[in-house]
Amino acid sequence: MRIALGVEYDGASFYGWQHQDGVRTVQDCVEQAISNVADHPVKVTCAGRTDTGVHALNQVIHFDSEVIREDRSWVYGTNANLPQDVAIVWARQVDDEFNARFSAIRRRYRYVIFNRQIRPTFLAKRVCWDYRALDIQLMRQAAEYLTGEHNFNSYRAQACQANNPIRTLYGLNIQKIDDLVIIDVEANAFLQHMIRNIAGVLMTIGAGEKRPVWAKDVLDARDRTAGGVTASPNGLYFIDVKYPETFDLPRLSETRMVW
Repeated sequence: MRIALGVEYDGASFYGWQHQDGVRTVQDCVEQAISNVADHPVKVTCAGRTDTGVHALNQVIHFDSEVIREDRSWVYGTNANLPQDVAIVWARQVDDEFNARFSAIRRRYRYVIFNRQIRPTFLAKRVCWDYRALDIQLMRQAAEYLTGEHNFNSYRAQACQANNPIRTLYGLNIQKIDDLVIIDVEANAFLQHMIRNIAGVLMTIGAGEKRPVWAKDVLDARDRTAGGVTASPNGLYFIDVKYPETFDLPRLSETRMVW
């Protein structure tokens, strides 16, 4: 049978999601924990790989097993074998055609900026710090140039291996709550470092160093060197994934979202 799981993790102490030899990754921790419950080696597929330092509230994965367990047993059994910075939030048996990566319709991320002159302390690994006063109205104007379907070659890492740089941004919303500037991004899929590069451009514009139309100029250049600094991974959260309703998977409640 095929099982889907929702995974939450604090990425501060991980070298990203994907397995890498010799370093601590979320995938390795999760696969080992599930394997202990299943009593056989398990390999998982995720909805979207996250980089070093990036967090997740509802990363979705799937794996196959002939072992029969109740959903509750997959959750609590796996959590008993996981470190404190990773947790399984839910489990569901799904049809064999479900694929955590390829069945996804939309993915949603949140980027959190701590915007004050004094650096953060206990939030240091969970936010991006920008001491410059950010004007979110300027950032919102810039965001309008990026929504829709575009070639995001200028907004992806130079080492990005995706064959196609065309992506569709369904929403790019910015709000300010006290000292926090929060950027919510929803798209069909993302390129490597795409959100962090967008955040870097928006912060430069919010600080008054570039005009809002610069976001479009960078987009039109289709050249990564035309963009700004890649923002820190600390403030980035993989929030949620949307699948066809036929799979009947849990969605992250707005009340459970960070901040």
